Amino acid sequence: MKMKNTLLGLSVFCMMIPSFTEPAEAKSNAVKQETNSIVADWKFSKDHVKSGTIENGNIIIEDASKNGNDLELVTVGDSSSPDLEGLIKWSEEDYYNLANVESLEFANYKNAPAGRYLKTTNGAPINSEKFDNGFTVEAIFKLPSNFNSRLHSWMGILTRQGQAADLNKIEGEKEILTTLSVSNDKEIQWTSHPSNLNYNVTNWSRSLNTDEWYHLAVVNDGQTTTLTVNGVSDYGKSIEVKGIASIGGKGWNIGASEWGNELDALFAGNIQEIRIANKALTKMEWLVQDARDKQPVEGTNDEIPFLTNKNNYNFLFVPDTQKYSNMNPEIFTSQMNWIAKNTKKNNIVMNAFVGDIVDGNAEEQWKNSLEAISYLDKKETPYIMAAGNHDYAAGDPFLTYYGPQRFANKDYYKGSSPSGYGSYSIVKAGSYEYLFLIVDMKNLQADIEWSKNVLNQHKDKPTIIVSHDVIYPETVDQKTVAVESDRGQIIWNELVNEHNQVFMTVNGHYFGIVHQVKQNSAGNDVIQMLVNYQADYRGGNGWLRLVEFDEAKNKLFFRTYSPFVDEMSKKERTYVDLKYLTNEYNLFELDLNFKKRFNLNK
Repeated sequence: MKMKNTLLGLSVFCMMIPSFTEPAEAKSNAVKQETNSIVADWKFSKDHVKSGTIENGNIIIEDASKNGNDLELVTVGDSSSPDLEGLIKWSEEDYYNLANVESLEFANYKNAPAGRYLKTTNGAPINSEKFDNGFTVEAIFKLPSNFNSRLHSWMGILTRQGQAADLNKIEGEKEILTTLSVSNDKEIQWTSHPSNLNYNVTNWSRSLNTDEWYHLAVVNDGQTTTLTVNGVSDYGKSIEVKGIASIGGKGWNIGASEWGNELDALFAGNIQEIRIANKALTKMEWLVQDARDKQPVEGTNDEIPFLTNKNNYNFLFVPDTQKYSNMNPEIFTSQMNWIAKNTKKNNIVMNAFVGDIVDGNAEEQWKNSLEAISYLDKKETPYIMAAGNHDYAAGDPFLTYYGPQRFANKDYYKGSSPSGYGSYSIVKAGSYEYLFLIVDMKNLQADIEWSKNVLNQHKDKPTIIVSHDVIYPETVDQKTVAVESDRGQIIWNELVNEHNQVFMTVNGHYFGIVHQVKQNSAGNDVIQMLVNYQADYRGGNGWLRLVEFDEAKNKLFFRTYSPFVDEMSKKERTYVDLKYLTNEYNLFELDLNFKKRFNLNK
């Protein structure tokens, strides 16, 4: 859910491949929706200027549906600021890349001396529309190339004015009634107070790329709401949702969000068109029917073997599952069911969760996770769990569900830290006994001496440290590189650098994937790996990370696989549904001279 953001100054992957080569107006009559279902259609081009100009601050943009829902420009803050000139301007860029089609380019940012956005005029019919029979909200837009989470987080694309408290809503009293906004991680959030509920419901998208055009559709059929971006519905559906709550005298904002009836964050980027219907439109009735991302995930649905030699063995790492527990529990179930059924077949010696098991402290999310993970217990499949920042809450629910008592009778589990969140396990694989050390991020300092003691008592065992927060990705010269976080530096300095047996660290937490090889004080390699797909399609699309150990070839083979996609029929799969990810960050190999690196008795 969106958190309150306060402005100090102003309070306020996939070239798109349309299935046609002409603008929306030139669609075949066979796919035209009934004109009376379109409540408002805002085309942001000079052809639809009703009166005034941007320069004079008095422009009126007509409602192309001819329903009288015109938009007027609003200027806030310092009206004499020289920044006003470029805060909203016409752009020749558009989704279709055609001549004579335009968009509006917004350049607002937080703490700016002034800002500009559009709102519906007083008395516009859409201001009182409740959409009890359903709705479709479409937007064609792109985020700015200079997107900065500090300047642009939670900026609004489309917002219904008013707050929950105005309708005596019990929960989230300052929460905006309805908003389509952009999070600090470039996710699209649709959150709305339905007419039939006393709380808001939320749909999310994956993290979007900057400077790319997207087509978005929020569709409600009178009961279920689905958010689709470029043809993919990311995070499931919101059910038992009817209408959009409204407040008399309040309208809609284009390019602005609100909080507590005050402007919160204004938009930056381009908007070409926003269209709203009072029913659920089919995909064939959308403005764009076959939008695709500019850089789709690189992968294949051909088979890639998990074992290249029967004597090899795997360790498997489960990336952040929080979006599955919250939005798509069927993906979590698919992952765990596959692991339980295929661990022996693929010689998976240990399965390690990197943290953020849930998205928030809701009983339903904990139960969703428990239902999925219980598949592992039923098959006596070995697994260990780290907690993430989303797993901490009053009463320590993580310890209630996944504390030491859950693992007490598992022979590989050897003990827990003073906080209960850290632990260590020992498993036999190939020629070695491996130690897995869970280092808790929240209790890192409190558990540090315990962690050191475990390492000092097991200097002869190759060790993998799993913690939620170690490294994160950063782009340098168009290349993704690994950077140690503050906690990661502590883990390196205190637990890795001087403990030669630690040859790998694995974490989640940060959006993205990256790995690096770093030398410890003895001059030996330490592999550091971040695996987290929660910002991708459907919160991760079920992708898991497997590492195959080949002692004969002195190699480690890294693979990324989704049993969820594997179970789909060809008809169900979209252009992003790939069983295996194959780019250099997801399918790669590293050298590891086992005898030399694991000669730990010196």
